[in-house]
Amino acid sequence: MAEPDGFRAFVQSRQDTLLRSAWLLTGDWHQAEDLVQTALVKVWPRWHKITAIGDPEAYVRHTVVTTYLTWRRRRWFGEVATATMPEAPLGADQSDAVDLRDALHRILPLLAPRQRAVLVLRFYDDLSVEQTAAALGCSVGTVKSQTSKALARLAAADVKEMAR
Repeated sequence: MAEPDGFRAFVQSRQDTLLRSAWLLTGDWHQAEDLVQTALVKVWPRWHKITAIGDPEAYVRHTVVTTYLTWRRRRWFGEVATATMPEAPLGADQSDAVDLRDALHRILPLLAPRQRAVLVLRFYDDLSVEQTAAALGCSVGTVKSQTSKALARLAAADVKEMAR
């Protein structure tokens, strides 16, 4: 699609005014630039109709304001620029958690899907036997037997060796 006649000249002549208005709306230069750019993207395909109606600046300014208002209705307003990066959180060594996660990824595939689901619900999600049975749509006895079989299978596979 070719650039509409007069669009580039309009943007070059009115860009500063539109940016100042957008900055007053947003309070941030980066958001103001994004706002003006988004509004110009919206009017670009209809530029011939807009100029035929009359004053294109009023239409573009209206588009800037309505775009701003729709942005403000969103729950998340996008990235917030900062001058300095936040410090990394101080905490315990995460290698134990990574090792455990790695062991789980190697061990869980040894189990049948239903056994795997029972162990995840019972021990990871910390559900009771009754809650696990309800989640799986089976009896309490089935949960107990599947738990027993899964734990026996893991013990037979020598879990300690696999975790290393």
